[in-house]
Amino acid sequence: MKKLIFRGAGVAIVTPFTADEINFPEFRRMIDHQIDHGTDAIIVAGTTGEAATMNDAEHKAAIKFAVETVRGRVPVIAGAGSNDTSYAIHLSQYSEQAGADGLLLVTPYYNKCTQKGLVEHFRAIADSVSIPCILYDVPSRTGVSIKVPAYVELAKHPNIVAVKEANGDLSSILRLRYACGDDLTVYSGNDDQIVPILSLGGQGVISVLSNVAPQATHDMCQLYFDGEVEKARDMQIAYTDLIDALFCEVNPIPAKTAMGLMGWQVGPLRRPLSEMELEHVTALTAALRAHGLIS
Repeated sequence: MKKLIFRGAGVAIVTPFTADEINFPEFRRMIDHQIDHGTDAIIVAGTTGEAATMNDAEHKAAIKFAVETVRGRVPVIAGAGSNDTSYAIHLSQYSEQAGADGLLLVTPYYNKCTQKGLVEHFRAIADSVSIPCILYDVPSRTGVSIKVPAYVELAKHPNIVAVKEANGDLSSILRLRYACGDDLTVYSGNDDQIVPILSLGGQGVISVLSNVAPQATHDMCQLYFDGEVEKARDMQIAYTDLIDALFCEVNPIPAKTAMGLMGWQVGPLRRPLSEMELEHVTALTAALRAHGLIS
């Protein structure tokens, strides 16, 4: 097995904004809260962090700030993917220079590409850095999925160590594990599949749920690793209502709304994301209350 970047629950952390910039004091508070409540890694400037609406300076500032705030307490993984290979290389090299422990690299979106193009894209990025890379397979957002033969080729690269699997297809993850074995670590990209993917040899989750329930998400993974499989399974089932509420609209709309309800100063969603529908806010509030996260 290649060296693990982290094991357990990594938070795909929300980025708090003011009207026109990142709210760094609140971001510091959020990062410290995550670490104090068991989170095993901080994943910054990803989908949940609204990286798609950050300009280049903001994206880099968020990564640098996270590294400086974490101060080595847990790994920091920088969202550095792009549908432009040259820009992904630029962001990846910056992230390494800023002190990130690893990279999260989404499949190229909109222009898409063939499986051959995916292999060439990810290899070019991995060749440009010396820190480990986590591939991010989320076809519902990007329109392209990494197939098993491409994974087999990519797993040969020493810097490509893991994948965040958010395709929702446990059968394809089974075949990925069969084909790549320990050459490619699998992290769940879906909070409703943490324990199922752990059962297939996964090493944790890159989680939205962790934004609002970091200790519980960490504990779910740790219980499984400690052999308390039934307790981990029961936690997975028990959090179904909250997970469903956090994904009843496109991420990160519900996550950011939930954090606002919990008292975090996360600020506005950036367009084109819109405010959450009232009926969904009601369901989300009920789920947060059921788990003791708001009074």
